[in-house]
Amino acid sequence: MSSATKPKVVLAYSGGLDTSVILKWLCEKGFDVIAFCADVGQHHEDFEAVKAKAVSCGALKCIVTDLRKDFVENYIFEAVKCNAIYEGKYLLGTSVARPCISKEMVRIAKEEGAQYVAHGATGKGNDQVRFEMCAQALDARMKTIAPWRDAEFIESFKGRKDLLAYCAKHSIPVDAKPKANYSIDENLFHTSYESGMLEDANCTYEESMFKMSVSPKAAPETSTEIDIEFVKGIPVKLTNKTDGTVKTDPLELFMYANEIAGANAIGRIDIVENRFVGIKSRGVYETPGGTLLRDAHMDLEGICMDREVKRISEHMANEFARLCYNGFWFAPEMDMVRNSITYSQRDVTGVVSLELYKGNIIARGRTSPNALYNPDLASMDIEGGGDDFDYNPSDAAGFIRINAVRLKTYAALRAQTKD
Repeated sequence: MSSATKPKVVLAYSGGLDTSVILKWLCEKGFDVIAFCADVGQHHEDFEAVKAKAVSCGALKCIVTDLRKDFVENYIFEAVKCNAIYEGKYLLGTSVARPCISKEMVRIAKEEGAQYVAHGATGKGNDQVRFEMCAQALDARMKTIAPWRDAEFIESFKGRKDLLAYCAKHSIPVDAKPKANYSIDENLFHTSYESGMLEDANCTYEESMFKMSVSPKAAPETSTEIDIEFVKGIPVKLTNKTDGTVKTDPLELFMYANEIAGANAIGRIDIVENRFVGIKSRGVYETPGGTLLRDAHMDLEGICMDREVKRISEHMANEFARLCYNGFWFAPEMDMVRNSITYSQRDVTGVVSLELYKGNIIARGRTSPNALYNPDLASMDIEGGGDDFDYNPSDAAGFIRINAVRLKTYAALRAQTKD
C-alpha cells in the first residue's frame, strides 16, 4: 500500500514503552503514524529524544506542542476559579489535562488530514473515556484506535515481558533504568502515582517516590509568607514577602506556586477514588501549587461572595469536578457550569495573605475592594449595624420563630407516632 493511500492516524505519544510499541504496531497494521507529544509540564522531559525515538519507531514525524501556557490559563485556572475537587480530595490533575491534550491532538489530525486518533490508555481506566469523549465532542467524524481494547493487541501483549520482546525484535530502544513499581503521570498541575505496588491499598510508599514536594519532616523550620492577588477569581500576582519574589505571568506564577508550596510540604494526598468506569482505584497525588491557590481562592470568596451565590456555586463546583473527571469537558452542560462559575466570580477580587509551614497553609488576612464583610455590622460592640445598616437585633426573634415552624410541626408528628 502506497503512502498516499494509507490511512493516517495521530497517536498520543509519550516515548515510553507502551506507546512506542503501539506506534510500531500501527505501522505494521498499515497506518501512516504521526506521533504527537504534548508538553504540559512533564518534569525533565527530553522532547528532542522523544521526537527521535518516534521517528525511529516508524512515525512519519513527531509533533511536540508546548501547551503549558494554554494548560494553566484555560484549564488549571478554570479549576481553581471554581474550587474544583473530586470526592473531597482529588484536585483533578490528570483529568483537567486530558481535554487540553485532546483539543490539540484533534487540531493536528485535522491539519494533517488524519482520519484517526489513537492513545495508549488502558481499558480499565478513566483516560480512555476522557480522550475519546473529548475527541468526539470536537470532531464527530474522528475515529479512535485504542489498542489496549483491541483483542489482537491484547493477545499479543499480555504483559511487560511481551512488550520488551517486541522492542528487541524491532530494535526499539528501551530505557535501561530500572522501572519503578508503580506508574507515574506528570504535568504542571500534579504528579500522580498508581498501579503496581500501590494497588495494595494498605501499601506504604517510599519518600523517594515524590517529585514535586518534600515531606513535612524535611520542610524548612522557618515559614514562608506570601500574598496572592486575584481578579474575578483568577490569580494574577504572587508575592513572596519573605524574599521579595513577585510573579505575574500566569505560567510563571503557577510554576512558582508549585515551587514554594512543594518546598513547604504542601499538596500530598493518598486516596481510593471511584473511577467513572465503576472501578475503585488507589492513587497518590502531589498538587502543591493547585492546593495553595485553591485554599487562597476559597478564603477570598469568604469576604466578597454572597452567601446564596456561594451555596449555589459549591453545587456547581461539584458538578464541574464530576464532569471534568468523567471526560465531559466539551459537553454543553459543562459550558453552562463554567459560564455560571465565571458569573459568580465577578466580585472575587482582592488579596489573600498566607503563611506556609510544614504542610500547613495558614491564612493571615484578606482584603477586597468588593468586600461584603462589614466590621460594624459584624461587631459585638455595636448594637445595630452602624451608620450604614439598619439592623435591629430584636428582629431576630421573629426570624427564629418563622424558621422554627416546620421544626415544631415535625416534632409534633414524631410525638404522635412515637417514632
